[in-house]
Amino acid sequence: MKYMMFVCTDSEPDTDPAPEPDIERWVSEHDAAGRRVRGDQLAPTSAATTVRVRNGELLVSDGPFTETKEVIVGYDILDCADLDEAIEVARAHPMARGGRLELRPFAYGA
Repeated sequence: MKYMMFVCTDSEPDTDPAPEPDIERWVSEHDAAGRRVRGDQLAPTSAATTVRVRNGELLVSDGPFTETKEVIVGYDILDCADLDEAIEVARAHPMARGGRLELRPFAYGA
């Protein structure tokens, strides 16, 4: 089953002084195991553009679609047997401590 994992900042990161996991190692491990299909870091929200159509009129604005302290900074597409495995993969990601990770299955199995 494929999952989109949104990698987000968090205004309340973990305060555990233990070293965070290494992102390069996490990527290598899950790429090699076939659990990570693709992923990338996103440009800052200052580079975002929001597009809407209202009453037939195109509305384009600078910035993200919401104003919040927590923002999406990257993503990974995971291919896991089930949600439990996806949670274990997310748990080992460095941003599980410094931010937050949202797992969402693809609606049609992608």
